[in-house]
Amino acid sequence: MLDNTIVLFGSNLGNANAHDPRDLPILLAGGGYQHGRYVAYDKNNNTPLCNLLVSMLNRMNIQTDSFATTLAS
Repeated sequence: MLDNTIVLFGSNLGNANAHDPRDLPILLAGGGYQHGRYVAYDKNNNTPLCNLLVSMLNRMNIQTDSFATTLAS
């Protein structure tokens, strides 16, 4: 079932006490992604969440190069 399904669960704040939108906790399942690992990016040069959303759209055969204001790399 998860071969044809993408489940994204997360928060819009990395630190709710400071209303900080960096270091978001995101859980991703299905969709043919490589799972079973923890990925942490550089805190000073975060990868935008928009790039993940573009990747998810492309896997659902919705071709786009951007989501919001960030271009996919």
